[in-house]
Order: sequence, then structure tokens, then C-alpha cells
Amino acid sequence: MITSYNPADPSDLVVEVESPGAAGVAAAIERARAAQTGWRALGAAGRSAALTKAAAAIEAHADELTELIVREVGKPAVEARGEVGRTVAIWRYYAQAPFAPAGEVHEPAAGEGLLLTRRRPYGVAGLVTPWNFPLAIPTWKAAPALAVGNAVVLKPAPEATACALRLAELAGLPEGVLTIVPGGAEEGAALVAGADVISFTGSTGVGRAVVAAATGRGVPVQAEMGGLNAAIVLPDADIAQAAAHLAAAIAGYAGQKCTATSRVIAVGDAYEPLAEALAKALTGIAAPGALTDVCGPVINEPALERLTTAIDSAVEAGATALAGGRRIDRDGWFIEPTLLEQVPAEHPLRTEEFFGPVAVLLPAADLDEAIAVANDTAQSLSTSVHSRDLDTALAAADRLDAGMVRVNAPSSGVDFHLPFSGAKGAGYGAREQGQAVLDFFTAQRTVTLLPAGTPR
Repeated sequence: MITSYNPADPSDLVVEVESPGAAGVAAAIERARAAQTGWRALGAAGRSAALTKAAAAIEAHADELTELIVREVGKPAVEARGEVGRTVAIWRYYAQAPFAPAGEVHEPAAGEGLLLTRRRPYGVAGLVTPWNFPLAIPTWKAAPALAVGNAVVLKPAPEATACALRLAELAGLPEGVLTIVPGGAEEGAALVAGADVISFTGSTGVGRAVVAAATGRGVPVQAEMGGLNAAIVLPDADIAQAAAHLAAAIAGYAGQKCTATSRVIAVGDAYEPLAEALAKALTGIAAPGALTDVCGPVINEPALERLTTAIDSAVEAGATALAGGRRIDRDGWFIEPTLLEQVPAEHPLRTEEFFGPVAVLLPAADLDEAIAVANDTAQSLSTSVHSRDLDTALAAADRLDAGMVRVNAPSSGVDFHLPFSGAKGAGYGAREQGQAVLDFFTAQRTVTLLPAGTPR
């Protein structure tokens, strides 16, 4: 049985559904495989119209979906409404993808004829998605997969089950074309074992297992596995602006974004003014009204326990809390936005992604040291650089390992029309989003056309 509870009110059961087990997932894949033939046969115009209609239906239910996101995953209402808007935009963006060129035409090396390349859908795309963007991430995987002619079987995180079911219901696609299989590890493993192409977003440990299973079958796979993201603040930065950006990237949606900032690196004289400004900004977010408007709860009690245990152990090892550090005494799984300094180098808060509103403040003597510290991680997804000197910022961007570098902006946030992925262990395989993902969800074929009777 799959259950999902409101993280702001743990007594509120949002949804309870039967999990299908491995056999149920296998059956869903077979139904999807049967439906895929007709879906692809609709042609570009038919698939485009279906995705456009899905976008309109989701937009028409924006208020309902906003409330559901807030209730099921604890996202602040402003961010939840923004996610619904982004979800609509993604469906509309990929509704145009069926009309994109499906290949190229080349001259043969000699003689008459044509050489063609053509992209073809794999068949069934298996998608495994997290709870933190319960509409947007399933959409930015499903919409391009559908646009190029695949059918989709989606296994959402249990904590986002209701959102995924409602998304598929509103999309209104033909039976079998977009199927939701609620479940946990068993269902996820069955999907990876049976689908023709796999896209995963989630934890590093599970992501590595997914990659191993898919590559063992010879199946294309992409995996996004989070990041230990840094922000570099130089002495010439606008400290007030940088502090505002960092506070948003640390505490926005309780830091439960793969692009959230967890390490703040202050260069030289920037340390003291930044420490003061950032601590003040995070303390303001912890105020009762701002807490629910900006931060919100963490997703469940185990997440809260992991965060509080890590903070307590860091303090016991000599760290100081400049802001926050405590669980909030109220219903729900709330913790104060937290900034720690003097955290020992070997402590997990400096080496692991904790997915909560917690960051460590680190000094660097100069930009070279700051870049070395920022790059000292196996999960380089997003790094921000804060400086008034564009030349310095661009030079830093060239030396950072991250898949995304944002200058004078929070590390959190992505543009769905551009490729998205991390470096090192933060990602595996092809990029997501933008036009790049259309290549991932298709296999390229080369076709040689020669006039009849042409000798070989």
C-alpha cells in the first residue's frame, strides 16, 4: 500500500493506493507497448494537438493543482503556483517538438542517391521521478518522450503519488500512452527492468543502481542524482544582493532542490559582512509567516531527524550556528533555516547532500582557493558566483566543474528550454530538457537510398 501524508500536517492522509508490484508494472509496460504503435501513428500533428490539449487542461486546473502541491509535498504556495505555470509551459514547448526535423539528408560519397538519418522512438519510456517537483519533473521527462512518439510509464516517488495521478488524469492522453504506476523500490526496479529507455531523477545511491541495471541490459539511461552545490562570493560583490540570493537558494522550499546551495564560500574580506547579512536573511525566513511562505516543512520525519542529527553533531564537533539549527515546535516537519561556520572538513554536512535548509559558511583566501573548494565534490550540479567584475566571474565560470554556473543569481533554478545536467557524479548520460532530450528519447537510424539498378 502506498500512502502520502501532508508534511505540514502529518495527520492529513492525502492519498492511499495499492502498489501494483513487479507483475503490475510489467503489465503496464506491455499495455504501453501496445498503445505506442497507435500513438506514433498519429503523426506530428496528432501528437502536437494532444500535448497542446494537455497543457490547456492543466492550466484550467491551476488553482486545484497548486493546492494539491502545497498539501502533498509542503511546497510554499508561491512556488507551487510557479511550478504549475512552468508545467503548462513545458507541455506547450514540447507540443511543437513533433514538427522538429527528425533527421538529416546527406550526399553519398560517390554516385547518385541519398543518405538519410532518421530519429525513431524506442517504444516505452520508463520514468522514475522524485517528490520535490511533483508536476514539473514528470512533465519535463514525459512531454519530450511523448512528443517523439514513445509511450510513457511513470513511477513517481510515493510522497508525490496524488500529484502524478492527477497530472496524468488531466493530460487526457489515449489509454496506455501515459500510465502511472504508484510504488516503491520493487516497482522502480521492475520499470527499469522492462522499459526500452530510462530517465531517472533521485538520490545518488538509487541512481547508480538504476544506471547499472539499465546499462546491463543495454538500454539507454539518463540519471540526475543531485548536487553538493556551492556559492562563491567575492569581496567586490553586492553583499546585500548576494545574501538575498543565497538565503533563497538555501531555504527556499526548505532547501529541497537538487540545485539548492549547501556550501557558501566567502573570499577574503567578504566573509564578515556576508556572514552577518546571510544570518540575518535566514533568521527572517524563520519568522512564522515567512516560514510557510518561503521555506515550508521538510518532506517527512526521517528527513527531519537526519538534518537535526547532522546539525547537532557538527556543533558538538566545534561548529557554530550563525542562524537557526533547531526543530520548530509546531505541527509538521519544520526546521529553522540554518547557517553553520567552522564545520570540520570531514563532517558530512561538507561532503554530502542533505536536502534541507542548511548550509555551511567557508572562508577562502582568494578566488583560486574558492574554486578549489567548490570543485572538491563528486556531485557538481550548480554553482553560483557573485561579483561585480564580469571578467572575474566569467573566468571563474570556465574553471568550475559544475554542470550549471549562475552569475549573480541563486544556484537554484533551471531554464527548461536549455540542456540540464550535472558534472562528475551528479549526472549520468544525456542531458535533460531543451532540444537535447529529443535525441535521448530516440534512436538514430542511417538509411541509404540508391536508384534502382545501381550497382554496388
